[in-house]
Amino acid sequence: MSHSSASAGLPAGVVVFERGWLSSNNVLFLGCDETALIDTGYATHADQTLELVEAVLGDRPLDRILNTHLHSDHCGGNAALQARYPSARTEIPPGEAAFVESWDQQALSFLATGQTCPRFRFTSLLLPGTECLLGDRPWQVHAAPGHDPHAIILFEEESRTLISADALWENGFGIAFPELAGEPSFEDAGATLDLIEELAPQRVIPGHGALFGDVAKALSVARRRLDGLRRDPVKHARHAIKVLMKFKLLEVQVISMEDWNAWLRSTPYLGVIRSRFFSDVELDRLTGDILAELVAAGAAEASQTDLRNR
Repeated sequence: MSHSSASAGLPAGVVVFERGWLSSNNVLFLGCDETALIDTGYATHADQTLELVEAVLGDRPLDRILNTHLHSDHCGGNAALQARYPSARTEIPPGEAAFVESWDQQALSFLATGQTCPRFRFTSLLLPGTECLLGDRPWQVHAAPGHDPHAIILFEEESRTLISADALWENGFGIAFPELAGEPSFEDAGATLDLIEELAPQRVIPGHGALFGDVAKALSVARRRLDGLRRDPVKHARHAIKVLMKFKLLEVQVISMEDWNAWLRSTPYLGVIRSRFFSDVELDRLTGDILAELVAAGAAEASQTDLRNR
């Protein structure tokens, strides 16, 4: 359930909406002259995102929309916010700007993962190595590859607050997606964890989950997990398929088995992962085995006719 929070020693004028796993957390800044929102959740939660933002802003406009990276659970609400606040400027990391401009969903991750993102526009780029003013304070923009090669994180030095997106959660980090397609990124993920340690934040606003302050513990957990994935990339690949399947269930809640199987067959990333890591197993069997694990874990409920999220 979404809720807002402005505690935990955050700078004044910062409100965090903790959203869950379908939609990323959103960070709203209330400056004297400007308001801004970092990350906008998934498309199916767009109405809820608007309600959360409007409830805090009241009569004030939203002046800026920023994305830490362009995965659908972080930018899926961009279009709805742009429609509601047409004068809002939108800032994205530079790596995929050309694809957003031409709206190349094949080059962006949306089609590959079988996810949805309504078309949005952007105004300018969030360049690593620069600072941006949010809530009347300067926030450093840092490149944070690993989970996504173009991702950025934001750090406010005076309060030592880090917006870590999916580079660091309290109990891990986001899937290293490039690694699954044959582009090494475990080293990048490790380098990003080293960068976070160097920044020495005292509190972290992650892309998913609650704010946390024990950064040393989170980094230790993340590094252990990363070492395990390096040793067993097949485990990482299987986990990625499970996450993509669970994400779809979170989105639809209920789906007929016919539509579910059609989605599995039409989602390119699943085929890419299977061919690279599980070439001796048919996709139907592989995804069937993983679905059985979700059902056994109580994360899904299956009948002959439909499938339900739990």
